[in-house]
Amino acid sequence: MTEPLFIKVCGLRTEQDVDTAIEEGADAIGFVFAESPRRIDTTLALKLARRTPEHVLTVGVFRNQPLEEVRSLTAGSGIRGIQLHGQEGPDYYEALSREGRTLIRGTAYCEPAPRCGEFGEDILLLDAPIPGAGIAWDWTKKRSDSPREQWLLAGGLTPKNVQDAVRAVQPWGVDVSSGVEKTRGVKDPGLIASFIRAARSAI
Repeated sequence: MTEPLFIKVCGLRTEQDVDTAIEEGADAIGFVFAESPRRIDTTLALKLARRTPEHVLTVGVFRNQPLEEVRSLTAGSGIRGIQLHGQEGPDYYEALSREGRTLIRGTAYCEPAPRCGEFGEDILLLDAPIPGAGIAWDWTKKRSDSPREQWLLAGGLTPKNVQDAVRAVQPWGVDVSSGVEKTRGVKDPGLIASFIRAARSAI
């Protein structure tokens, strides 16, 4: 039996966007705390996280930020997952692993292909060289070596191409941000719904 595709919608900033992602069946939603047009503060993240049921993973996205800052923002917002999208090393992951949150390592695809768990992360996210820019990379370079390898395909995914991407690469899951925006940093609930439906129908 084919495992269901794990779907994460990232960079959410409004109640409507969060509600749409949840209603359409997203498995995870992301709040950006790194420098970005999608950045939010802990007050808003806490408010949005409280709308989110337990079965949907709430994730904070960080990039090259001090460990104590990540801990503070995570605790203040009540999120249950941490995505690191910078140059954080294994020691950084080890320090955070003691806190019981799901750890996601975001990195650009390179050769040799990164493997999930190399830094102690629970999930590996493979992105384009410039994360959040909506630029696709050659997804066909990466295929799961094992159906149990928990990795997310990201970078340039949209409602129009996610089916082809999933069928070609067969990832454990997908992550979208700019591909469901009407303008940079502003999500479109209709595109969120279309993306999730298209991704689900790919398998």
